[in-house]
Amino acid sequence: MSFFKRIFKSKLVKWLAAIVVFLAICAGICNHWVVSSTQSQLYSDINCLPFRKVGLLLGTNKSWHGGENPYFKYRITAAVDLFKAGKIKHIIVSGDNHLSYYDEAKDMKDSLIKQGVPDSCITLDYAGFRTLDSMVRCLQVFGQDSVTVISQAFHNERAIFIANYYKMHAVAFNAPDPSPAFSFQTDVREYFAKSKAVLDLYVLHTAPHFLGQKEKI
Repeated sequence: MSFFKRIFKSKLVKWLAAIVVFLAICAGICNHWVVSSTQSQLYSDINCLPFRKVGLLLGTNKSWHGGENPYFKYRITAAVDLFKAGKIKHIIVSGDNHLSYYDEAKDMKDSLIKQGVPDSCITLDYAGFRTLDSMVRCLQVFGQDSVTVISQAFHNERAIFIANYYKMHAVAFNAPDPSPAFSFQTDVREYFAKSKAVLDLYVLHTAPHFLGQKEKI
């Protein structure tokens, strides 16, 4: 390798390293912003949670590697507990159904009904492809600017961050987390998802995939 090629390669490596460090710092700042700005709106004690007429249950897959997905199970339990405790009166179930055999919203609705939530108290949002879509559609399609978001804490932080950007009066109830061994992959993905949320809102101004006609609850 020539002298000039070695110099070029050395500078390229340094630039790439600098870019990686810069991106890591940006991701850390974004995560701190999302987490620190939303903590006062997240609740784990059902007795301390303020009343909201509508709960927004964020979708997830019913199954995980052939078994039951604990994220799904714990979110359903949390929503049922809130409904039976009178903390919410109606539930919007927002999930992804972009494939004919995959329907998060319907699976969640079926589980809610099995545990005692009346069908008349459930509204399905089939276009909740992302958390951003779920939050914006809750506001602009279903006309709800005061809701209780229901998911795990890591997810609620991002959902409430989006809600705050759109000036919604949202709080969130934290469903239990699965064991750390189970949730490691999700935690890593969420770290980047929080950074993406900041990018979507403040740089890219990303809109939901679909809005459509307003639906009354």
